[in-house]
Amino acid sequence: MRTDTSAPVVVGVDGSPAALAAVRLAAREAALRKCPLRLVHAFIWPQLKAPRAHLPAGPPEGGLRQQAERTVADAVAEATRAAPDRVVIDEIVDGSPAPVLLRESRRAGLLVLGYHGLGAVTGALIGSVATQVAGHAACPVMVARGENHADGPVMVGVDGSPWSERAVAFAAEEAALRAARLVVLHARNGPLPVATGDPEATASDVDASDADEEVALTATVAALRARHPQVPMTHRLVQGRATRVFVAESAGAQLMVVGARGRGGFPGLRLGGVSQAVLHHGSCPLTIVQEPQP
Repeated sequence: MRTDTSAPVVVGVDGSPAALAAVRLAAREAALRKCPLRLVHAFIWPQLKAPRAHLPAGPPEGGLRQQAERTVADAVAEATRAAPDRVVIDEIVDGSPAPVLLRESRRAGLLVLGYHGLGAVTGALIGSVATQVAGHAACPVMVARGENHADGPVMVGVDGSPWSERAVAFAAEEAALRAARLVVLHARNGPLPVATGDPEATASDVDASDADEEVALTATVAALRARHPQVPMTHRLVQGRATRVFVAESAGAQLMVVGARGRGGFPGLRLGGVSQAVLHHGSCPLTIVQEPQP
């Protein structure tokens, strides 16, 4: 999957510290991709029939619209500090955050969100917007959370599903852009094949499915090396439940990439168990990659 330099990196802003972290992450992504950065603030108050302008008895800068403009101005300043050479486009769009961001995803190369944002009415911290958008977006969604381990690898989880295949392609592009090492990670509940070097494994542990799994993973990495010879990469089979493995491995990564749904995912669920687990419990920025819509 090639990086589309004509499509902007879009980031949702709401004035929260998490959103400003997302702005910094998005600015770095836009600089790597050499594309514009678009900052979008969802202005929900008109839907709630709240007055946009300041009240006659209040200060002139006290209106909700003015607050929204200050939120966007602060985000623009943060983006400019993070990536001074990027073109920054900002817009206040009437509507609720999730629908606004989903519409934005149709023309974005990448959508970046903070894990927690400010609730539109109460100011309560919420993660539901990230969950909704990541599950339905038309482009990959990067969520700013945890720590950005600049020297760590880009990690991608694979399971042979179409979602993981597209996630692998995205992760390889990211590793190339970041000049980072790529680790292709596969978790399995059963014993590891002898070929992995597990001292506890025996020949009786290795059946046809084990061999097929190892061959498929090796073939995936070989194809990636052919397309991205400049990217150092390794592949690992790790014993354990995928949700626990990927959450644990995220502690040393600069980016974790997963497919929205994995093999065996239910059609009605837009986010699978692994993507949900890393979204809510991971220790580094996460990108969730959707399968293209038919």
